[in-house]
Amino acid sequence: MKPVRWSLTARLTALYTLVAALVMAGLGGLVSVVVNRHFVELDRDYLADKLRLVQQIAGESPSRALLAERLDALLASHQGLFVELRQDGVPVYGAQAPVFQTAPALPGPDQNPLDWPVDGRTLRGLAASSPAPAALGGGPALQWRLALDTVHHSHFMGALHRSLALYLLGGVLLSGLLGWWAARRGLQPLRLMKERASAVTAQKLDQRMPVASVPVEFADLAASLNAMLERLQGDVQRLQAFSSDLAHELRTPLNNLLTQTQVSLAQPRTPREYQDILASNAEEFQRLARMVSDMLFLAKTDHGLELPRRERIDLREAVQSLFDFYDAVAEERQVGLRLHGHARVTGDRLMLRRAISNLLSNALRHAPAGSTVAVDLSAQGDAVQLCVRNGGPGIDPALLPRLFDRFFRADPSRQHGDADGTGLGLSITQAIMAAHGGQVSVQSVPGETVFCLRFPAGGGG
Repeated sequence: MKPVRWSLTARLTALYTLVAALVMAGLGGLVSVVVNRHFVELDRDYLADKLRLVQQIAGESPSRALLAERLDALLASHQGLFVELRQDGVPVYGAQAPVFQTAPALPGPDQNPLDWPVDGRTLRGLAASSPAPAALGGGPALQWRLALDTVHHSHFMGALHRSLALYLLGGVLLSGLLGWWAARRGLQPLRLMKERASAVTAQKLDQRMPVASVPVEFADLAASLNAMLERLQGDVQRLQAFSSDLAHELRTPLNNLLTQTQVSLAQPRTPREYQDILASNAEEFQRLARMVSDMLFLAKTDHGLELPRRERIDLREAVQSLFDFYDAVAEERQVGLRLHGHARVTGDRLMLRRAISNLLSNALRHAPAGSTVAVDLSAQGDAVQLCVRNGGPGIDPALLPRLFDRFFRADPSRQHGDADGTGLGLSITQAIMAAHGGQVSVQSVPGETVFCLRFPAGGGG
């Protein structure tokens, strides 16, 4: 059986109603106890007063007959009052009253009276003793027992309980309505946030939750949801830009391949011409394969890239080996290579080589003829830093925050005829540094551009 799911409004209403019912029930019980206690005190004072009165009558009566007559007159004028008088255990007055036949041992007048049932009624009584007057022949002390019928109290308490029950029922119903209204009104900001959230789609991520107009309890939730929407909007925008850039990057080599193939098929060609066309197509295929490989590498970084192998690496040796690899390119571009400093880090050798190679390739591409590309290695406190410097006109400061975006090029009109022109090199470098627990940064002024790789002292990762 599927469990019943209550709404938050229903839960708050039920809780508020339950609390109100408990409070009012407790208050009704307190009123009942206090009123009953007050009646007990009144009856105690009443019975104590009547004890003094009958003792006075006994002291002033000249004979037993006159005493009985006066007590009869007293009881006739006080309905519900019962008196019994004994002397040395022998009944003197009231022996015929059945109310005392089942009476327990009654307390004295300085204590609360004791109740006992008789024929469907409840009696409340006290007991006392007094010296026997001369009219009764002196002798042993007199034992008095007085009882009061509490029927009038019972009627009042019954009416009070019914009134309290009706008040409790009405109060619970009213509290339930007020609780429902308060819960509905209190959760109105939550419903507004729900409506805003329902309006969020992949094409409409600009919706934001109200923060200033909601209670403090919902403000943190609204702020967290807004931050989440900001991240989602940014991710979707980057994904859309990436998809657009990817389509643009793939279109050029695919168009080249399609055009060359169509032209080659338009008319018969010599074997040499076919070889040239296939060689050109092979270059485009290589570019496509390299681009797909780079994209797969970046896709792995989106899900947390782990270092396949860790080892202690001498950065000076790694940079020097790359200098040997790029020596021919540097000589062709008439650019010098200079290395300064020593440093060691822990990481994956191939990945770090790729990151440094991307920076060197980028520096050689933009360094003017006759200048020098310098690599500086240094240990700075708790970090190791590798900086690649090259001359040139510098990069527009407005473009610096986007240099590490995928497929971004500072010069959109630049054709990508070289091997590293996919627009993913700096993005891959940033991903490799993130995997090593480090970061990559760039500074550029007219005449010099500096890319720096900063590694944690322990090796990162």
